[in-house]
Amino acid sequence: MTLRRSSPFVLVLILAALVLSAVPSAPAQAPAIKPVTVLQPMPDFTLAALQGGEVTLSKLRGKNVLLIFPRGLVGEGSWCHIDNYQYADPAETEKIQSFRKAFNLEVLFVMPYARPLVQQWADRFVDQFKDIEAYRNPPDPAKLDAAGKSRLDTYTRNFPKKFFFEGEKALFRFPILIDADRSLSKALGLFTTEWGGRKAEQNIPTVFIIDAQGVVRFKYVGQSTVDRPSTEYLLGFVEKMLK
Repeated sequence: MTLRRSSPFVLVLILAALVLSAVPSAPAQAPAIKPVTVLQPMPDFTLAALQGGEVTLSKLRGKNVLLIFPRGLVGEGSWCHIDNYQYADPAETEKIQSFRKAFNLEVLFVMPYARPLVQQWADRFVDQFKDIEAYRNPPDPAKLDAAGKSRLDTYTRNFPKKFFFEGEKALFRFPILIDADRSLSKALGLFTTEWGGRKAEQNIPTVFIIDAQGVVRFKYVGQSTVDRPSTEYLLGFVEKMLK
């Protein structure tokens, strides 16, 4: 048998293939986050939670997710009261009904601020409800001017429930996620500096319901600050979605 000598060109190709096979492949890039609508996959994200640790959406695959983007600030050091109600109402409902277990559901609340500002929101949570009660129960409603009567009507209609807290602390049952650089809020087209007649760094109030396969099944973007879907409506949607 006669052994044929390989040409230098073939040897170069073999060596190049060996070198390339030894180089570790770069990790696949995650798809860019962009605005989504119903029946599209929700982009993956990882955010720190105020309560500690991180939450990665894809790690919740197999669970349904109620993803809430509250408004946040409405002015310098001034927070939207409806955000507090939007957190407290499902938290109180969970306490009574345990809907997370019943619907295999996680609730996430995304704030477009750095940790100190999100902590300020949490620290003021109970005081925000004291404001609500004061607006709903003025000492002499008959003496209110037109603006006072309008505010009384607004708070009575939009804050029908009264919540009770343990002393001066609120129990935060759902992860409060910190979107410090607004990477998620901006990419989804929610972050703005002027909305609802108020200039502030804020999100347009938005709610997503994401199914266990990671697909958006419900999306609601606020047209005004008071038109957010109720807890009862959202849970009713999840229940119908699962049937």
